[in-house]
Amino acid sequence: MVGGIPRRGLVVGRNYWVLAESGVIGDLVGGTPSTKTHLGQAKYLGAVSDDDGKVINIREFAVPPADGLADRGAPVFLILGTSAEVGKTTAGLSVLRALLQKGHRTVIALKATGTSGITEIVAYQDYGAAQVFDCVDFGLPTTYPSNRKGIVDVFDRALDTCLSIPADAVLIECGGDMLGANVPVFLKRLKRRRSRARVILAAADALGALSGTRMLKEMGLTVSLITGPCTDTHTLRQRTETLCRTPALNMAGRGSEGVPL
Repeated sequence: MVGGIPRRGLVVGRNYWVLAESGVIGDLVGGTPSTKTHLGQAKYLGAVSDDDGKVINIREFAVPPADGLADRGAPVFLILGTSAEVGKTTAGLSVLRALLQKGHRTVIALKATGTSGITEIVAYQDYGAAQVFDCVDFGLPTTYPSNRKGIVDVFDRALDTCLSIPADAVLIECGGDMLGANVPVFLKRLKRRRSRARVILAAADALGALSGTRMLKEMGLTVSLITGPCTDTHTLRQRTETLCRTPALNMAGRGSEGVPL
């Protein structure tokens, strides 16, 4: 689904499309065959103000800065995808279950990029994550568009918060594809903290997996495991492993079985 807030802002009394679970509304550019259930129209009635008439901003409810708090050194597991709907969250939940089964009692989850989605947050909570964060917790409903002003500060704040919490592991999922939603910017900020993060790449096909692994290598990140539709059959998995010279595993429906950590 593609859309966004009009350049001149929302106009009171006009109808707009609900573009995300988090309540983002704006103009709809185009949908996909897997259109989400939240898609619908809503009338914009205006902004909410406090008793003094000041418009309330989402940033006022953000997590307080973690200034002065030390990095606890927890290992980071990073989930990336070559596109939307390739199984990033499925992979993330499998990794989370595997970590918990191996005795990691406290796992922090962060949906670092993309658009906030309640379903994904609740899924990580249901599967046992101690705490779950996304961009809303740091003052933004989405990390789109690319080159968004101030996005570096948002990413640094998210990393400061998650890495300062006493935990056995930090699981990070980057929503969207590897080039959108300011993912490259986030990876640069993460690499400064965890240059050896364990990277799991979800890809639709072997060619996408090959391109993704090469691009990440150029960024200084090594893919440890490949998953997604490119591993749906034995033949596809073998082809992916041969092309990318990287282990591949289909995580759909397997839970944490066989996930190497």
